[in-house]
Amino acid sequence: MNPKRIRTLKPGKSGEGPVVYWMSRDQRVEDNWALLFSRAIAQEADVPVAVVFCLTEEFLGAGRRHYEFMLKGLQELEVALSRKKIPFFFLEGDPGQRIPQFVRKYGVGTLVTDFSPLRVKAEWIEKIISAIKIPFFEVDAHNVVPCWEASPKQEYAAHTFRPKLHGHLSEFLEEFPELEPNSESIEIPSGHSMPEILSNTQETGIKALLLKEISGKDNDSLFEPEHFKPGEKAARKVMESFLAERLDSYNTLRNDPTKNALSNLSPYLHFGQISAQRVVLEVEKAKSDPESKKAFLDEILVWKEIADNFCYYNPGYERFESFPDWAKKSLNVHRHDRRTYVYTLEEFEAGKTHDPLWNASQMELLRTGKIHSYMRMYWAKKILEWSESPEKALEIAICLNDRYELDGRDPNGYAGIAWSIGGVHDRAWKEREVIGKIRYMSYEGCKRKFDVKSYIAKYSVL
Repeated sequence: MNPKRIRTLKPGKSGEGPVVYWMSRDQRVEDNWALLFSRAIAQEADVPVAVVFCLTEEFLGAGRRHYEFMLKGLQELEVALSRKKIPFFFLEGDPGQRIPQFVRKYGVGTLVTDFSPLRVKAEWIEKIISAIKIPFFEVDAHNVVPCWEASPKQEYAAHTFRPKLHGHLSEFLEEFPELEPNSESIEIPSGHSMPEILSNTQETGIKALLLKEISGKDNDSLFEPEHFKPGEKAARKVMESFLAERLDSYNTLRNDPTKNALSNLSPYLHFGQISAQRVVLEVEKAKSDPESKKAFLDEILVWKEIADNFCYYNPGYERFESFPDWAKKSLNVHRHDRRTYVYTLEEFEAGKTHDPLWNASQMELLRTGKIHSYMRMYWAKKILEWSESPEKALEIAICLNDRYELDGRDPNGYAGIAWSIGGVHDRAWKEREVIGKIRYMSYEGCKRKFDVKSYIAKYSVL
């Protein structure tokens, strides 16, 4: 493994206890650099490795659909780890408090975690650093090129980021080694396994936790969970079906939401149930249309990783202040323009606007947990047009994205919304009322690209 993928958060001498990987963003056993690093240093110290996951309530607006998807994936992960004789500890509460408690209680010798550019993870890490005395490492197991290596600053646009990222690929785009098992099985102390915690009421399994903690916090009555099956195995199947059936036509059909042309991997990438690096390696090997491969690799490499770059170097990534100066100036000039339509969060949430195409995109979100990527841009841009201010538009778009998108609460979501509403990673366009010089999308423009009536009919209100 390239050592540049690893950062020391807290130096020190390792204790005699096990190496523990605090799994957070990358919830998988296969192709996980953070787990591989943890196992390697455990082998060197001749101690076992263990994995701990800490479940938090009220995580950035997450709802029932997100917890179900994540917990089912973690149940599969626990079984996969057991085959490697690696124990999986399941905790509940604030990681900033629970992880140090765990370290002290079980005499952990070294702590490792995976990288996230979001503020909440940075806040947890700061608490943990001040509360532990052992070495603490961070591994970027999410990006192909570690975020801090791809660029030392916030990049203005994809065209400034692309050559930097590509310049590092030969250094970091490598095959994963096999994960070595622990030499012997380790028993998990009572009260820390998922089955114990998730069956702590008369209800069993995942329902117990959901009913206890998060039921009734959002209206998910339209959600049809069969669209995305959670877990590493399901993620691998989705990737394989994309490579075999859809990659070849990706370049020509990806902007048509009436066609099944996308990879559908974003929920799995968000929860870390599949490695982006694994997807890139398999796409590069595929015998498919070169232009389609190029287009998809640009999405999963450049656009995915520039989102981490944006959130990492711009801590106010979900605020108006994160927009480029030209966009802030333009939006401020048009701040008091007359809006033809202004909708509340509740009206947007229910898909009750004057625009049947926008309403259909919101129904797609409510029902499937994901909006087609082309419609997602239209969805966010219309929220800007129909809100009382850019700040309100940003608040509404992030709220709905994080509440209903399976891949919500993610750098890609924050960067995508900032692109749509605030011109981040974009340029100035023709000036218009309300939206100023932000790139415009229209119903008529969509009609020229795809069968709008077919899309509306598919996602009409039930």
